[in-house]
Amino acid sequence: MKTAIIGAVLLVLGLVAVATGLLLLTDAMTLWDRVWPILLFVVGVTVVTELAAEAGVFTQVAQLTARWGRGRAWLLWLLVVVLAAASTVFLSLDTTAVLLTPVVIVLARHAGLNPLPFALTTVWMANAGSLLLPVSNLTNLLAQHAMGDPSPGAFAALMAAPAIVAMIVPMVVVFLVARRSLLVRYSTGEEEPIGDPVLFWVSAAVVVALLPLLVSGLPVWIPACAAAVLLLVVFAVRRRDVLRFGLVPWQLVLLAAGLFLFIEALHANGLGALLARVSGTGEDPLALLRLSVTGMVGANAVDNLPAYLALEPAAGSPVRLAALLIGVNAGPLITPWASLATLLWHQRLTSFDVEIRWRRYILLGAVVAPVTVVLATLALAATV
Repeated sequence: MKTAIIGAVLLVLGLVAVATGLLLLTDAMTLWDRVWPILLFVVGVTVVTELAAEAGVFTQVAQLTARWGRGRAWLLWLLVVVLAAASTVFLSLDTTAVLLTPVVIVLARHAGLNPLPFALTTVWMANAGSLLLPVSNLTNLLAQHAMGDPSPGAFAALMAAPAIVAMIVPMVVVFLVARRSLLVRYSTGEEEPIGDPVLFWVSAAVVVALLPLLVSGLPVWIPACAAAVLLLVVFAVRRRDVLRFGLVPWQLVLLAAGLFLFIEALHANGLGALLARVSGTGEDPLALLRLSVTGMVGANAVDNLPAYLALEPAAGSPVRLAALLIGVNAGPLITPWASLATLLWHQRLTSFDVEIRWRRYILLGAVVAPVTVVLATLALAATV
């Protein structure tokens, strides 16, 4: 509910800016034309993943992963890394934070292992691993538009090297920090059976079919919404009790809409010029580092979405936009509010009675985030 309140306040402030002339109505309408497909995609993919979870798709994936681990905790953790990376790249970081977090907690407990290394893997991969495709992060979809709407393949070609670095560095740190918990053996208990085979197989087929469609070049909101409608119809027939308004991420949509409009109003009144001076210009390695580090600082100060929106006009080219994405995607590993995914992840931990000390999280992130952002930016500079 706090998310909705913050979003509503920001939206009201943005509307006041429009009503008083601080933000031109034409600029607000141009912004709306840009963001409504993104918000619709968020709604569609969230409904799909929530219903797929209800059908037991992710639980079965967790149980299969436990079998593939062959009793070795390090191998099980490595499989979770791969699963978190795939979920983040193809279904978005919020999907990983919301749905994979409970899966890995159940998986770790099922195997009698400490869930914290697996939980930390999930949230760090959700953020740092969200660079490769436009669908991986809301900021990527915004940047894709600012780049001139390149195809998913062209976007991935630009982001491949920094994306790989940003995935590897935090995972190396997780392994080093948690090596005592991961260099042990485990045994699995009884597996949970599939409740409704029809729902399970239909949901699994929809998720599998959705993945290539999200990178096919179609506007991503079309396949996401089509998949959501299909699953809603199937669940209306098989398990109507699951269908509820809470499936729609309205609080997230409200927050995003409020942030978009509020930051646009600030831009219209001098914020862009100030940030342009801070983030510099140019595409040499030092200039790209300056921009990515500025994005990292901004994301950890106020959240990665407004940080991206504030700095986007100062980027100006695809390469500089890529550097900015490194800062605002791979950098939000320090403060709890640096990304919405981190807040959603913590809510899931709390619901499963998993306690994490924010002081330790912040200290670890303060080491990992700068190293990740710097190395990923240098990887970008070396490949362009």
